[in-house]
Amino acid sequence: MARNKEGLVLLLDVGPSMHGVLSEVEKVCSLLMQKKLIFGKYDEVGVVLFGTDETENELAIEVGGYEHVSVLRNIKVVDGDAAEIVQNLRRGTFHGDFMDAIVVGIDMLIKKYGSTNKGKQRICIITDARFPVKVPYEGTKEEQVDAISEQMKEHGIKLESIVFREPQLLHDEATEENDRLLGHFAKRTTARLVHVDSPTSLLGALKTRNVAPVTVYRGDLEISPNCKIKVWVYKKTSEEKFPTLKKYSDKAPPTDKFATHEVKVDYEYKSMVEPDKVVPPEQRIKGYRYGPQVVPIASHDWDAIRFRPEKGVKLLGFTDVSNVLRHYYMKDVYMFIPEPKNNRAIVAVSAIARAMKEMNKCAILRCVWRQGQGNVVIGVLTPNISSADNIPDSFFFNVLPFAEDLREFQFPSFDRLPAAWQPTAEQQEAADNFVLGLDLAPPEREEILLPDFTPNPVLERFYRFLDLKSKQPDAAVLPLDPALKRITEPDPELVSLQLPSLENLSKSFELRENPKKKKTSKIAWRTEQPTNQEIEAGPAGGHNETATSNNVKIEDPSASRAFLTDTNIGDSDPVKDFEAMMSRRDSPKWVHVAIEQMKIYINNLIENSVEEDGSNDDKAIECLKAWRKGCIIEQEPNEFNNFLKVLFEKWRATSRGRFLGHLCSKGITLICKEEAADSDVTEEAAKGFLVKLEAESQ
Repeated sequence: MARNKEGLVLLLDVGPSMHGVLSEVEKVCSLLMQKKLIFGKYDEVGVVLFGTDETENELAIEVGGYEHVSVLRNIKVVDGDAAEIVQNLRRGTFHGDFMDAIVVGIDMLIKKYGSTNKGKQRICIITDARFPVKVPYEGTKEEQVDAISEQMKEHGIKLESIVFREPQLLHDEATEENDRLLGHFAKRTTARLVHVDSPTSLLGALKTRNVAPVTVYRGDLEISPNCKIKVWVYKKTSEEKFPTLKKYSDKAPPTDKFATHEVKVDYEYKSMVEPDKVVPPEQRIKGYRYGPQVVPIASHDWDAIRFRPEKGVKLLGFTDVSNVLRHYYMKDVYMFIPEPKNNRAIVAVSAIARAMKEMNKCAILRCVWRQGQGNVVIGVLTPNISSADNIPDSFFFNVLPFAEDLREFQFPSFDRLPAAWQPTAEQQEAADNFVLGLDLAPPEREEILLPDFTPNPVLERFYRFLDLKSKQPDAAVLPLDPALKRITEPDPELVSLQLPSLENLSKSFELRENPKKKKTSKIAWRTEQPTNQEIEAGPAGGHNETATSNNVKIEDPSASRAFLTDTNIGDSDPVKDFEAMMSRRDSPKWVHVAIEQMKIYINNLIENSVEEDGSNDDKAIECLKAWRKGCIIEQEPNEFNNFLKVLFEKWRATSRGRFLGHLCSKGITLICKEEAADSDVTEEAAKGFLVKLEAESQ
């Protein structure tokens, strides 16, 4: 008997009210069988239908009753036939009684396993529970549930109830009673009750793979050297990956029933000097690149420098929850629970968890899960207060990054952008309505795409295709199932209901087509250098191609780094040229080039304006405004501030003092910290600079 072998009985409602969703039930049950063939090939599965026209079960023969309940498959090892059986369920014409079906399922498990396999027996029922169950011969329905629950606890049988009801279905007295009875099971025994309202949720509601919980750590949570709490640590979430694919050989004779078809791979290391000579392991050593050289490090050296921390979990301290940002969470989530049946540990964990919750604190821990672990984990512990009386309080643990793990991307705050760049009240209202309209948790129905009920569409499609290939080796890949498609694309029903808010959002903002730029991977070289006019056309958004006398085209020469520093801001529209250069992302040098070119251009404008009696002042001011705006966006405030200070010192005592007055009238001053975080100018200093400009202009 396999160590983790599970005995499962599927109870499927095939009554008239379930006919519309039975095709989805067939898919999810077939997927269950497919996964068991991969991950639990020793598991045993039985299938029972209720609501059928026939009555086919042993209890009906032995004691009578239990009508319209049919055993489709007795409990036996899962195989390909099991997946085919559940793909074509017969439709019934009677309303199913889920209580009778549960009793039949329990009877099958008891007769199959007796007192063995406790804790590894499961009953899964899929129904809409819309019609009342029969009144028992003795006692009430609640007393019947209590009696059934005692039998389940005695034999270690778990119950999983999945109730499928469409959102528009109205609840009546029968549905409320059935929900109460199924909920009573959850209170009296190990049971799980789930309500779903869509095929997608149904796919994720049935746990198709039985993963046995394994502790990551068992030991002390050290609060101080004199205070330790016994805890167990489990993984709460872990990414599900594709099954391991193995190399397969068809060279074995077809008649050999014991052939494994496995391929064994051996590696040989040979010398570059003597290609025919095999280098044995004792003559090989690992090397690490250090600059241009490779530094060899022997295995004994590596063992000597390897960090070997002491196993244990220690509290480092507490901090406000707001200090641990959400994007710091890394890897999987762990769960700390008090040691089972240890009342002192349960009380201690509960006291600390509730104190942390009340004060809005979290704990920082140092964790080494096992002896010999090569690294130390620093993480945050957050309280998880239980709402059930029979489940103790616990903690969630998330790994935090070290400095080397962080990736910093600095962006200017929207609050520091000019007022003209902020949304208007109408635009903000349109955006608010759009967000509220696409709420995935509307008040009248269950939340859409809950993680607990949303399967991975990539894995689900792979399992289905694997089953298909096992039967039809030449089968083509099937299109994505509609239920899985709803996971990867917006819900069409939800989007159609929110078309007015979508249209209002579009009208509130000016939408422009963003033309696709040609990707230039190759440049045809020519002997002549491109002219300045050709180069200027690139960053200004002009011509994408220039032709030589030999009719050889050079596509977008400004994109080449060879021509980057030769680009100039033109006289026709310097602001447009500057903005085009600043917006380019094909090279990080464009921002620096644009700033330097604008600095030279403004200087020339002001100096030439001396001779022409200030005729270039307006153009110089427009350029300064565009440059200031660009430096705020690109977080380059010091470039602009230094230039403006030099400009002030250069022209303050000359006849160009009136130009400084124009700057004051336009409100052009230094960029302060409130506008760009990298600035070393305060808001008061920026206002004081305006006063100095005004004083010099008089």
